[in-house]
Amino acid sequence: MIRWALAAAAVSGFLAVGLGALGAHAFSGTLGSRAHTLFETASHYHFVHTLALAVGALAPAAGASRGWSAVACTAWVIGILAFCGSLYVLALTGAHWLAAVTPVGGTAFLVGWAALAVATWRGRPAARD
Repeated sequence: MIRWALAAAAVSGFLAVGLGALGAHAFSGTLGSRAHTLFETASHYHFVHTLALAVGALAPAAGASRGWSAVACTAWVIGILAFCGSLYVLALTGAHWLAAVTPVGGTAFLVGWAALAVATWRGRPAARD
């Protein structure tokens, strides 16, 4: 288990639920349709990659390489901050310069998934109960 990543997943999950609820309720009538779509996209990817972060944190307990699992978790944290964060702020403020940050986060998500694949490939079989 990678404790920092599991703690980050817990905090990220808390924020994903809070921001998702905020977007669904508080901003549903105030954001334009484009901004609302951006907010929903950010929320969706935030939830998915929070769960991925939790899986990556627990992957070493299943025999995955701890080092590569940590790379995956780090990449997902960067992805959540860059991809989701830039979309949340873009939806709320219209700061279009943030659109340049979004692909960095998307790339980090891809790196995380690739690193998890390597972690499982390079890991060792988990001990049987």
